[in-house]
Amino acid sequence: MTDLTADADDNWLLDEDEPVAALSGAAAPDQRLWRVLIVDDDVDVHAVTRLALRNVNFKGRELELFSAYSGREAFDMLRDTPDIALVLLDVVMETDDAGLILAKRIRAELNNHIVRVVLRTGQPGQAPEQRVIVDYDINDYKAKTELTTQKLFTTVISALRAYESLMMLERSRIGLGKILAGATNLYQIHSLREFASGVLNQVSAILDVGADGVLCLMQGGAGQPEVVAATGSYAALAESNAMPQDHALTAAIDKAFAEKRSQFEHPANVLFIHTESNRELAISITPPWPLAPIQRDLLEVFCERIAAAFDNLYMFGQLRKAQEATVVALADLAEFRDSDTDGHVRRVQQLTDAIARRMKLRGVYADELTPQLLDMIGLASILHDVGKVATPDAVLLKPGLHTEQERVQMQLHASVGRTILERAANMVDGVSYLTYGAQIAGGHHEHFDGAGYPNGLKGRETPLAARIVAVVDVFDALLHERPYKEPWPYPQVREYIEHRSGSQFDPEVVAALLDLVDNEPQLWHPAYAA
Repeated sequence: MTDLTADADDNWLLDEDEPVAALSGAAAPDQRLWRVLIVDDDVDVHAVTRLALRNVNFKGRELELFSAYSGREAFDMLRDTPDIALVLLDVVMETDDAGLILAKRIRAELNNHIVRVVLRTGQPGQAPEQRVIVDYDINDYKAKTELTTQKLFTTVISALRAYESLMMLERSRIGLGKILAGATNLYQIHSLREFASGVLNQVSAILDVGADGVLCLMQGGAGQPEVVAATGSYAALAESNAMPQDHALTAAIDKAFAEKRSQFEHPANVLFIHTESNRELAISITPPWPLAPIQRDLLEVFCERIAAAFDNLYMFGQLRKAQEATVVALADLAEFRDSDTDGHVRRVQQLTDAIARRMKLRGVYADELTPQLLDMIGLASILHDVGKVATPDAVLLKPGLHTEQERVQMQLHASVGRTILERAANMVDGVSYLTYGAQIAGGHHEHFDGAGYPNGLKGRETPLAARIVAVVDVFDALLHERPYKEPWPYPQVREYIEHRSGSQFDPEVVAALLDLVDNEPQLWHPAYAA
């Protein structure tokens, strides 16, 4: 056997049955043992290497030594064992170039470019150092005859230091990638609670742990913080408007808001975020170990992206409210002359939105119930009668039956409404609520059997948004007083709707309406309840 430790004691041999330290799954990444793999077909080399490294300690972390006796065994171990920092690799094992083959496979097949590989050979002439160091992606080349205990120590510490630096760079790269991906996703979210949940999920992804978390919002920098979202063991807090005073996280969250800076006091870590819209956020997380400096830095970078995304969400909300107010005003203009409708368009909006979501749950028309439609159909439904602005008062407000000429005039509102909204929709890039509004205005008087107006469309030829509003419009109109009728009792309305399912109305829409009304009547109007 080649002497690896010329200055070691004579009794350097260790029993190969000596147990290897157990894997440490609960420690933080920066507190785990350094994993070192010894690859050699000589049992004595393993023994003397273990002896030489048994007391090595680097940055407060000891070594965890693994043994493999062939290139094939080492490959399997590297594939299945995470976080091996260093491979002490013999060249000649089951074949004369087994170590060189393994070095290539580590980089090419395992795509592991971080683990440090130190070749050790007892036959330097068989694998000349100059050729090997150039042709193979290894980090050092040592002859076994020159590896005294001290030189082995120096080699290992140098390799671990290089591995640590590479790991920090890799974590930064991965973390920044997650930040970019996470921030992009946050810009696509239009709900505050959904946004908050997304932030907590992204923070957990950046930390690479299933961290429990709470996100609190302070409006205007004063008052009590509101719990917007919570995950993990804190999920129940999402039902509260404020943090309980006796909760373990409350003090740290209050301190972050008071001092207006992040707090990193394990186990309670609080990220403080101040936005341009004068909102303050506090994200409290409790990972299982103290955050490393690189994790803190990444989270601070992410906080900047969160602030920008939150301001974007706030501006989107303001624009959405202004947009909805404008649409409601336009619809109210169409209703203004008809005081008997009394909020008809708002009730249509609420029920249309609810039916569309109920149909989604029922799994019908999956190809038509797109996320865009679900997001916009409620707002678009407000515009269903906008074409009535062109209907004369004498026709619109007539208490009795219409003549044939008046009926034709009344029916024109569908085509007028569609034309008005299509012109507006063409001024907007892509699909908007105006697009669906035009479909609804022009199609909510079409019948499922083709007997409706203005175009006699049949079945799914009529857009789904219009088929939904067709049911809702009649359902609400029958329940309320109109110039030409008294309100009907609910049982009579239900019978009318059910009787026309499949002829005037889409059966799936009718089924969703009745499902909704039967199970959640209190959510809509008292008149809807049986």
